[in-house]
Amino acid sequence: MDPVVCRDTLDKLIAEESSTLDQLQQLLEREHEFLVANDVDALERAGQERQNCIGTLLRIEDDRKALCRALNVSADPQGLDRILAWCDPGKQLRQRWKELGERADRCRAANDRNGALVTARMSRVQGMLDIVTGRSGQPKVYGRQGAFENQPRAGRVIVSV
Repeated sequence: MDPVVCRDTLDKLIAEESSTLDQLQQLLEREHEFLVANDVDALERAGQERQNCIGTLLRIEDDRKALCRALNVSADPQGLDRILAWCDPGKQLRQRWKELGERADRCRAANDRNGALVTARMSRVQGMLDIVTGRSGQPKVYGRQGAFENQPRAGRVIVSV
């Protein structure tokens, strides 16, 4: 493969990934707003859009791995560094690649924030259910099958002689 063709291919992949990460960041911000507003229907729609973005990101990663295989280079960061050194001596792509990592980190932080909010809400709902069912003072343990068990243990031990 020609270095110019390789550079152009990487340039297109980086541009597409950058655009998709920007879209994902916006979706995660909207998802947070929907979580705060308890808008379940909007959350469901946003979840589908988020999955579409993730699918696009996975396809882009597969394309990048295929490029690495075509150049007989490992598909890890060291392999990509070798490709960038070969096809992009001016280092313009390397800077954009670094910015992609920063964008991905921002998306991960937004996703973690949304996940923490969901977890807190689920814990709150579980606490309210425990109060309603009369299990609020009971210890929470795992059962024989590994499932979370919150059953009160009442009864007597009978010993036969």
